[in-house]
Amino acid sequence: MPAIASERTDPLAATIFRSLNPAQRRAVEYGIGAGDLAHGPLLVIAGAGSGKTLTLAARVARLVLGGADPSRILMLTFSRRAAAEMERRVGRVLHEALGLAPLRGAPRLPWCGTFHAIGARLLRADAAKVGLDAAFTVDDRGESEDLLHVLRQRLGLAATRTRFPQKSTCLAIYSRVVNSQAALRDVLASAFPWCTEWHEELKNLFAAYAAEKQAQRVLDFDDLLVWWAAALAEPAIAAAMAARFDHVLVDEYQDTNRLQAEILFALRPDGRGLTVVGDDAQAIYSFRAAEVRNILDFADRFTPPAEVVTLERNYRSTAPLLAASNAVIALAPERHAKTLWSDAPMVEPPAIVWVAGESEQAAWVADRVLQMRETGLVLKSQAVLFRAAQHSAALELELTRRDIPFVKYGGLRFLDSAHVKDMLAVLRFAANPRGERAGLRALQLVPGIGPASAARLMAQMAVAADPESALLAFLPPASNAAGWHDFASVFAALRRPGSAWPDEIGAVECWYLPQLERLHDDAAPRAADVAHLVRLAAGYASRERFLTELALDPPAATSDESGPGGHDEDYLILSTIHSAKGQEWNAVSVLNVVDGCIPSDMATGNVAEIEEERRLLYVAMTRARHHLHLLVPQRFYVTQQAAYGDRHVYAAISRFLPESIRDRFVHLTPGDVEAAAIEPQGAPPVAVAGVDLAARVRAAWR
Repeated sequence: MPAIASERTDPLAATIFRSLNPAQRRAVEYGIGAGDLAHGPLLVIAGAGSGKTLTLAARVARLVLGGADPSRILMLTFSRRAAAEMERRVGRVLHEALGLAPLRGAPRLPWCGTFHAIGARLLRADAAKVGLDAAFTVDDRGESEDLLHVLRQRLGLAATRTRFPQKSTCLAIYSRVVNSQAALRDVLASAFPWCTEWHEELKNLFAAYAAEKQAQRVLDFDDLLVWWAAALAEPAIAAAMAARFDHVLVDEYQDTNRLQAEILFALRPDGRGLTVVGDDAQAIYSFRAAEVRNILDFADRFTPPAEVVTLERNYRSTAPLLAASNAVIALAPERHAKTLWSDAPMVEPPAIVWVAGESEQAAWVADRVLQMRETGLVLKSQAVLFRAAQHSAALELELTRRDIPFVKYGGLRFLDSAHVKDMLAVLRFAANPRGERAGLRALQLVPGIGPASAARLMAQMAVAADPESALLAFLPPASNAAGWHDFASVFAALRRPGSAWPDEIGAVECWYLPQLERLHDDAAPRAADVAHLVRLAAGYASRERFLTELALDPPAATSDESGPGGHDEDYLILSTIHSAKGQEWNAVSVLNVVDGCIPSDMATGNVAEIEEERRLLYVAMTRARHHLHLLVPQRFYVTQQAAYGDRHVYAAISRFLPESIRDRFVHLTPGDVEAAAIEPQGAPPVAVAGVDLAARVRAAWR
């Protein structure tokens, strides 16, 4: 690799490196010099809109230019989209720096991916060493829920006198325990208090769940981290895995959970070659077991402490908007101190909008959206954010009444649709004939094969030395012979060594389309989704990679790609704050900035919960480029109150906007649609500173 840097006299003179600001350059250049790339640990605190992705991509490119082998760089992200974007950015930087022709291409990053996808690859490569079948398959969330449902019934938990938690709740509890590395009893008490009486039953259920997955040679989403961490607990395996990589870089480190941090420190116990990038002020995913202490305590995990570089220049928002955002987060009792600043010209000061109630709030937002649209701000460049999905109900009615198109983020995922699940079940069943949920679903697609017949065949396959032969030897009723023969032929073709990908999914599509016509009245739009799935498959190297990565990070539905039902070319964005993280818009309105909503009355049980709510408001505010409005309704109409019935309740402005910082905002009432402009103020004022691991995995539930 060092030779590649010699193709230009000074690759670091490229525009991309010259454009870095001093803090970004410090992060990019840290530890690189005198030929020594094995730098100590680096923590980059990247404030909102501070060019985090560019900085991280430039650092990876700089490592390669300094002689690092791209195939020995591990880049961990939280979505496939982020991984693809990072690889694209790094390639672009290297293209420019090295003067490569477009057809030559820059070095790829073969180990750039999500924690779960990388874990799956490493576990499959070392399956024999850790006691896994190399042909293991990965269940998606729906399949994991189905297995828990079967086990609930098998253990008699579905027939209890009082209602046992549903399968989705059981999986949520299991996932929280695994990812937080906390005791089941503690997780129940803090996050699922209505389930505390079922502690022993849940413990038994999860023990059975772990054992059943191992018997069926499947892993679930969380197992990819559990088994990876368990493997790294073995010194020999840890040394071998760590030796694959010279550099480990982690994006969005504030979103890691304790299990992911454990994996990271096992790979790099001394921190050499380790870079993590994130922002503690944007840590808002504790409900997914993300642990803000991972980033708060990172530097002090090492001796000497990790180098800390803070990116404070914001390239998104105007100075007055940043001054208001800085004031909100500066009141947090513990944080990595930073003061975001910008030299972007001021368009409009941030505003607190005082309205009488939710209907007045909805009317004001609709008026404002239309007024801004008339000034040239298209609807798609405007967003309305809220703490909980139900908070937008009144606004949705108002927008519908005024015929203002909108998209609300959320809804059914692509892989949750029945027809896509059917296609994937056939592929998963062929990949792993002992996988019970995929097998039962796939078999019942065959005309004339019902639950009883499917269960009987799966039982025969479970005890057979060769499950494929057991399936091919199955004798269906004579009336179903033709349909069974067609399915068995496809199954045998998919099991044949050397079968080509993506031709395999094309064969499944040909077999499945007649079943689709038989099973569904609305076959045409479902067939379009099936065709979309086949197109997606062509982008993967193998059936194994396709099935694993879809289970880990599914794509959006085709219907999500065309806006609101495909009928409007422009539409307003409605989104929960959690879904809005990582996005930005020219104009942002935040609904219900009152106590009880922000912070949520369900998240004020302790200081940690309240501080995460503060960060939620900060994240919402920093999504705005030029226009920011915080809506404060004075009263709500609350329904279904057991003690008091339906009634109006009066709300107080959020505790995160105390009187001491309200001078950062202009204050509007329903008669005001447009805030008075103020002169640009420049930078804002300074704010307050070879081992069988199966037994170990099962033992965790004893």
